[in-house]
Amino acid sequence: MEEIQSQSDNYRSSSSSASSPASRVPSSNFFYLRKPGSLRQPISFEDSPEWEDTEIDVRLEEAGDSINIATPASPSLSKLNSGSLPSPPLPEGAIFARKIAGASIVWKDLTVTIKGKRKYSDKVVKSSNGYALPGTMTVIMGPAKSGKSTLLKAIAGRLHSSAKMYGEVFVNGTKLHLPYGSYGFVERETTLIGSLTVREFLYYSALLQLPGFFFQKKSVVEDAIHAMSLGDYADKLIGGHCYMRGLPSGERRRVSIARELVMRPHILFIDEPLYHLDSQLAWVVEYNELCLRNNLADLKGEDFPHLQKERRDTKQDSSVSALLMMVTLKKLASTGCTLIFTINQSSTEVFGLFDRICLLSNGNTLFFGETLACLQHFSNAGFPCPIMQSPSDHFLRAINTDFDRIIAMCKNWQDDHGDFSSVNMDTAVAIRTLEATYKSSVDAAAVESMIMKLTEKEGPLLKSKGKASSGTRIAVLTWRSLLIMSREWKYFWLRLVLCMLFTLCVGTVFSGLGHSLSSVVTRVAAIFVFVSFTSLLSIAGVPAHLKEIKIHACEESNQHSGALVFLLGQLLASIPFLFLISVSSSLIFYFLVGLRDEFSLLMYFVLNFFTCLLVNEGLTLAVASIWQDTFWSILTLVCIHVLMMLSAGYFRLRNALPGPVWTYPVSYIAFHTYAIQGLLENEYIGTSFAVGQVRSISGYQALRSAYDISPNSNSKWGNLLVLFLMAVGYRILVFVLLRFRGRKYVFACRFFQCSNNTTNDAR
Repeated sequence: MEEIQSQSDNYRSSSSSASSPASRVPSSNFFYLRKPGSLRQPISFEDSPEWEDTEIDVRLEEAGDSINIATPASPSLSKLNSGSLPSPPLPEGAIFARKIAGASIVWKDLTVTIKGKRKYSDKVVKSSNGYALPGTMTVIMGPAKSGKSTLLKAIAGRLHSSAKMYGEVFVNGTKLHLPYGSYGFVERETTLIGSLTVREFLYYSALLQLPGFFFQKKSVVEDAIHAMSLGDYADKLIGGHCYMRGLPSGERRRVSIARELVMRPHILFIDEPLYHLDSQLAWVVEYNELCLRNNLADLKGEDFPHLQKERRDTKQDSSVSALLMMVTLKKLASTGCTLIFTINQSSTEVFGLFDRICLLSNGNTLFFGETLACLQHFSNAGFPCPIMQSPSDHFLRAINTDFDRIIAMCKNWQDDHGDFSSVNMDTAVAIRTLEATYKSSVDAAAVESMIMKLTEKEGPLLKSKGKASSGTRIAVLTWRSLLIMSREWKYFWLRLVLCMLFTLCVGTVFSGLGHSLSSVVTRVAAIFVFVSFTSLLSIAGVPAHLKEIKIHACEESNQHSGALVFLLGQLLASIPFLFLISVSSSLIFYFLVGLRDEFSLLMYFVLNFFTCLLVNEGLTLAVASIWQDTFWSILTLVCIHVLMMLSAGYFRLRNALPGPVWTYPVSYIAFHTYAIQGLLENEYIGTSFAVGQVRSISGYQALRSAYDISPNSNSKWGNLLVLFLMAVGYRILVFVLLRFRGRKYVFACRFFQCSNNTTNDAR
């Protein structure tokens, strides 16, 4: 502790923003995890695991506020300061945490290139070296677009097909690809199902991932809930309902992590666990708000206390949520799991929970080692951290080139505490200095020595865990989709109400037609309006379909599901709801318009309309899969429906349409054509109309001038077969789109999108 205090005195004296020593908070309040007496040593590697003793003895004391860790293979792991950082609440009777057999992972000379990713170089990650040990938290830190996420994905073996990786990755001393179930990966952007409770969501995830009987999954789910301290939220809806609020951002992030814990992985990768929670670029936000406040105050002579209060409350809530998240992950790591994650920025307390840090900038490794050694590294390079500043803030100030632009804009203005940055040189110079200092340091040599030690002897191989069968996954997805559809009022209930109201309006407008020859043309118009506009109303389900596709993409990336399983589950779940819509709408329309009163004809009408809805559902899924954007999907579907209605043969007979384009192929791919033909043939084939008192004509002859149908009595079944084949064809198209959605055709579609691009993977 005397060495820490003396080192802090050196930081205090060398900092440009430090004031009198008496006004400084002692550095013992910082939660640095470091072996006592090893401050001036670069890094200690006495905690390297022996393969025979990888088990970690963990005891969680319910009565105390600390996490006690006894690691025979890792004696240098420090305890959290007792009383300084309370552990998340544990369930009653919980004394021992479930042990996890972690695994060591090493990456050596890892380089990742992505063509066209950056203007100056295709290398997103350059010759990175590092390792992670069981029972520890290793963080990859750096500014935006520094290559954090790319490095994390490269280590986990989840790079995009356009990326090329050079170098070696060792797991327990062996070169191998991480098998299924041995690791978990949590993306930065994850999609949760808001209409399910936390327990339901995790239970269905367990059913999709794990083999075995249903009742065996409940204990796994409860373990995941307690591991992420979600006991108070287990029975709450993730997205809320009506006037009930959903889960906060912190708890939603915990649910995403808990989904991967269901497999009890040896290694857990998390891309920014504090996403939406950290103080990312908080300095820039505070500066912008201050400028806005000053400008408006000059104009109106007002201060804005509500703005200050809102910002202060938001910042406090985010800090508490971020701290609770990291304490929960620390508790998870203490059970033996190997944790590797990325982070942009953290508070001092959160920074103190890290065991090792990999600092990146523009793909270059500026430091790898224990957290407090990074502070010493910056001090040795000439950039000491001020005593009152968060270490992560100081690191990013030194290596983030965005601050150069901000400081250049505001170089003539200073805040109440002095200059904008404690680093008095250009960040490019600082990056080169830090990189050169690290390469020639004892820390880098010690890392290479540790890598050699971890890779010279092979440890136990990680085995692939069993998967749930395809039949089980289809059944689970079907049941889950049924539950979601029943709770999502926008997905089904709104569509049902809209279809019934529209059918009621159409039925009342065309009611009382009678069965005379003069009513034929009007009844054709009624059937055309009914089929065309009820199909158009199905566009209301586009947001729900997009959400389903996003959920499927998230589950498929972790091998929890597949395109065929998803399509079959979605189809089986949608059949009952579409059938209910077709029955309710058909009954209203059929009797209000006054169609022929025969049960067999009514059943064909319902079946025809149901198949028409199946075709339209497949078309909607296909368009949503291509665009994956609500606005462009709806716009495309409206255009397609308009073109199909124009070529359906109502406004002009099909044999009179212009040959190119309108007849071939538009009129033949328009499902409206076959649905209307089948309904008219069902109504008029076999009927006759009297013309005067002696002569009569058939229903086919009466329709010749209004619509083109076949005189064959069985042709209506041919139209129904065509509709069924179109429904199958659209589902096959959706399968192809989902299976190869990463291909170049997606980029051609996204060229026209005006929505904001998502954050680069090279963060």
